[in-house]
Amino acid sequence: MNREKELRLALVCYGGISLAVYMHGITKEIWRLARASCAFHEGRTPAGGSQGVYRALLQEIEDDHQLKLRVLVDIIAGASAGGINGVFLAQAIATGQSLEPLTDLWLDSADIEELIDPDQAPATRFSKVWALPLAWMAQRRSGDPVDQLVEPGARDEVRAKLSKFVRSRWFEPPFGGKRFLNLVLDAFDAMATAPRGPRLLPKGQPLDLFVTVTDFTGHPERLALHSPREVIETEHRLIFPFSDHGVLQETLAHIGELAFAARATSSFPGAFPPVTVGELDIVLADRDLPWPEREAFLKKMLPRHHAVGAAEKAVLIDGSVLVNAPFRPAIEALRERPARRQVDRRFIYIDPSPGGKMDMAKTGVPGFFQTIIGAISELPRQQPIRDNLEAIAERSQRIERMAEIIAGIRPEVETQVEALFGYTLFLDHPTVARLANWRKRAQAAAASKAGYGYAAYGHLKMAGVIETITQLLYSVGGEQGPRRWAQIEGLISAAVKAQGSGMMGPTFSGGTSPETIAFLRSYDIGFRIRRLRLMARRLTDIEIKYDEADIVGLRGAIYDSLARYLDAKRTETHIALRRDVRALRGDASTLLDALGASLDLKTLDDETEARLATALCAAGRDVRRPMLLTYLGFPYFDVATLPLLQGEGLDEFDAIKVDRIAPDDATAIRSGGAEATLKGIQFASFGAFFSRTYRENDYLWGRLHGADRLIDIVVSTLPAGMRMKPGRVAQIKRAAFIAILDEEAPRLTMIGSLIDSLRREIG
Repeated sequence: MNREKELRLALVCYGGISLAVYMHGITKEIWRLARASCAFHEGRTPAGGSQGVYRALLQEIEDDHQLKLRVLVDIIAGASAGGINGVFLAQAIATGQSLEPLTDLWLDSADIEELIDPDQAPATRFSKVWALPLAWMAQRRSGDPVDQLVEPGARDEVRAKLSKFVRSRWFEPPFGGKRFLNLVLDAFDAMATAPRGPRLLPKGQPLDLFVTVTDFTGHPERLALHSPREVIETEHRLIFPFSDHGVLQETLAHIGELAFAARATSSFPGAFPPVTVGELDIVLADRDLPWPEREAFLKKMLPRHHAVGAAEKAVLIDGSVLVNAPFRPAIEALRERPARRQVDRRFIYIDPSPGGKMDMAKTGVPGFFQTIIGAISELPRQQPIRDNLEAIAERSQRIERMAEIIAGIRPEVETQVEALFGYTLFLDHPTVARLANWRKRAQAAAASKAGYGYAAYGHLKMAGVIETITQLLYSVGGEQGPRRWAQIEGLISAAVKAQGSGMMGPTFSGGTSPETIAFLRSYDIGFRIRRLRLMARRLTDIEIKYDEADIVGLRGAIYDSLARYLDAKRTETHIALRRDVRALRGDASTLLDALGASLDLKTLDDETEARLATALCAAGRDVRRPMLLTYLGFPYFDVATLPLLQGEGLDEFDAIKVDRIAPDDATAIRSGGAEATLKGIQFASFGAFFSRTYRENDYLWGRLHGADRLIDIVVSTLPAGMRMKPGRVAQIKRAAFIAILDEEAPRLTMIGSLIDSLRREIG
């Protein structure tokens, strides 16, 4: 039998204005890879094209390397052009809908003549004729004249549309907000009516989507200080979160809400007017589309505005103005993701034009207008992501450091456990009763051996449990704001203290008071999760030495148990407590008891030990011994590593790798980056709005670049020491490229010469 691994992709999609068409090509290829993986694991033959190439690659990895790889996308965060593409991709993954209908809509509708508001169009062909030189000046600033950028058949189209664009009304956004919102809704309708496939995530694996938006007027946020005790700051950043909570739904959210998020995040200043809830109300009314979830949506997405009855007045603009690279919400979404097998977590950020920065070396000292434009537009959007990458690297370094500590102290821990039970224990039959007794003895021994340090560990653990309870109840209640979070935490802490929990020290047997032990048994779900994650890590370390048949049952028992504890931490599991949480203003003891009953950790513990006992008995002695040592030795490991974890578990328990998809990185066909491949970078990234030829070009390159990089990423998940045959990756890429060209040639009728050229370049 083959080992299993999940390649989990968290996508961070940048803005790029008309390069949204290029990004559609990339996200479509990501969707095809996810579909191919789903078909592979369900034993189905997927559609042809690149999807068939991906399925064959997964089959080859299983046949040649005994690794059954599942590829899934479970986190998407996007801004502006990346935000709108992220919304569509999330809808397709969560519902099984198709992205195919979107391609024609992008090619047909992402056009100046479709986007421009009729009220803003030039009244006559002579309107602002004196402004025509501005078009050619913009053309020269972009680097190359139109004649050198597109096929001869497209030159007149670009000139005509550029002329119309610069002659539209000045000092008002040329593009229509309602017009654009209707186009987005049309796209969702097209997806809904196309043939639908299965949801592209395993049952219980949530799909989380985050869309950045900028609140133009801002909303107040309170900050706690020492002096004065509180100040009010105006916040302009907003994140619109969506989730399917791991279950198949007809739609990820009401399509009006998804369209509103897409419209808001891509409201590029000066091109599109700001968006308001009133605009959505009008459009939905015109389409006779009811919106029963309206109040709940506004309360969740615009809590500050809703609280003062001003949600309808909120003015929202492009999300990339302040947050063009939304890594933070994607990182936060990693907390306690479900895990049923080994995980290779990747953060993939899609940057359509990484080289498109302001080059001061060429221009010298910037002029008056260049300084202003750079300060208010270019610089905020193009701020490097070093802080985000450093946060990810720090997290990964903590994981690696913890792994080194565990490996370093493992011999001593195993010696302590063997001395406690005797070596013959590991040849014995680990029944449920024995496993429970052994676990309790090991826990007491670890506390005793830790000495005075155990009290510090215990207090840190208690603080972590209280924080977990607070976070869970805060999420269940749904009342946003730091003051409410602090209020819940204070009331929970007081209730715990009133119960006598938190008492630790050498005066207690095992280092902990009976009340504290009872509290931890009822609420310390983090301890259970960390133990199972450590067992999963240990099994990964040793499984290469053994046949799959010796470990498959134990792996299943570990991940099945882990999934059940993780489910117990989900907000939806305790939603019945929402009314009680919202009513919480005083003594929290009753609510704490209700949460304990809802968690029901005693039942989960009993089921877990029964599952593990059965699997350990079925495993060979050589596997049973290290796994029992890990299970019973976990209290020793936890005392040593919890301070490093700062009181919390490390989610997927693996270091995060970061990959980029950008024109500069996909060089299997043509090097030179965006300048050598994309048309949409022209006219300050508005280029693809001026010509279908531009859009066809960028869409095709998006698919090709996406395939190039995704094949690299899939192959890179092979374990150390395993490699594909020399030249094999290039052969797979060639097959994918040819498949894409064959698929798209009938549709992309404006770029026949490019397709012919690409066939020659691919060979």
